[in-house]
Amino acid sequence: MPAPFSPLDPSFFTPLCQASCLQVDSLLTPAPPQVLSGCGVYDGTELHEASAVLVHLSRGGAEVQIFAPDIPQMHVVDHTKGQPSESETRNVLTESARIARGKITDLARLSADNHDAAIFPGGFGAAKNLSTFAVDGKDCKVNEDVERVLKEFHKAGKPIGLCCIAPVLAAKVLRGVEVTVGHEQEEGGKWPYAGTAEAIKALGAKHCVKGVTEAHVDQKNKVVTTPAFMCEAELHHIHDGIGAMVKKVLELCGK
Repeated sequence: MPAPFSPLDPSFFTPLCQASCLQVDSLLTPAPPQVLSGCGVYDGTELHEASAVLVHLSRGGAEVQIFAPDIPQMHVVDHTKGQPSESETRNVLTESARIARGKITDLARLSADNHDAAIFPGGFGAAKNLSTFAVDGKDCKVNEDVERVLKEFHKAGKPIGLCCIAPVLAAKVLRGVEVTVGHEQEEGGKWPYAGTAEAIKALGAKHCVKGVTEAHVDQKNKVVTTPAFMCEAELHHIHDGIGAMVKKVLELCGK
């Protein structure tokens, strides 16, 4: 009788990892890394956005690696209450590994030399862990590895995709960049975070009004953004907007 499967046995994954590496090497598919900020909308990555990015990259024929910084979260939020849990601490890399199914790499090891593009999904982790935007607004600081990655890909002329609140990272680091976080008025609660557009302008970036299913392409800087959950919209509309972003990123890769 065969021994029971253990999900912690690394030998189980060896053939899968080898097959994946062979596919990338033989087909030369684009490999845009996705940079996560934890696991959970209120203190990390928005899971639906991260999943949509992975689905659309897969559909576009792209391989993907997942990265996150090895840093503590700003705080931990009880998602059943929407309130911080004072007694808990969590690590961004460890929490992001939940979304990555364990296959994740420290952001410190990400280099633009090895990838065609970079994609940053949203969730409050982008504003709390990848930057201090949630606390400091236009005076925020960006995590040093996040800033380095954005500057490396930009300097190399490689596209960057960002959705939801994550475009504030590009607005802070890449001066004069064009981004969208959706509409600039709340419109009866449909766009509850519309005020973010003014902060983006205060950072010296240009904000472009777009609908939830649309993506804005800054051709000069090769930055592609979409509103995602900045809008109170049906999930399939969020999914479609992220699909538009991923499609444009892959087109800018020349793939």
